[in-house]
Amino acid sequence: MSDTQSPTAAIQTLADEFAFFDDWTDRYQYIIDMGKQLPEFPSDKLDDAHKFHGCQSQVWFDYAWRDGRIHLQGTSDAAIVKGLIALLFRVYDQRTPQEILDTSPDFLDQLGLKSHLSANRATGLMGMIQKIRSIAMEDK
Repeated sequence: MSDTQSPTAAIQTLADEFAFFDDWTDRYQYIIDMGKQLPEFPSDKLDDAHKFHGCQSQVWFDYAWRDGRIHLQGTSDAAIVKGLIALLFRVYDQRTPQEILDTSPDFLDQLGLKSHLSANRATGLMGMIQKIRSIAMEDK
């Protein structure tokens, strides 16, 4: 899902996109719209083995390493959570383990996300970042 931008540039692009909107209602809608653009998650992986535990909503997650880069897949039954997954993938998808580990989760504060999500959603989002970081550490 990421392009040739570095993780830092991807975060700045997200910040610029968020700044375009006047309020959080519009930003939430933008996040939901990002989720609608996620590639379809394979139906055969909508099982407990691929379920990410730690989110209030149902989340399924999978990854593969190709050419030293992580390729992420994910979905949720909640539109906003699916959008948050898409946002994370813009930062972390198709990155090397080192790029992932060098990218601090503080970007959620930079985007203003942590202060505008419910405690449960913020915890789930941090849990997904920690999962991605732990996968990167294992492969490093």
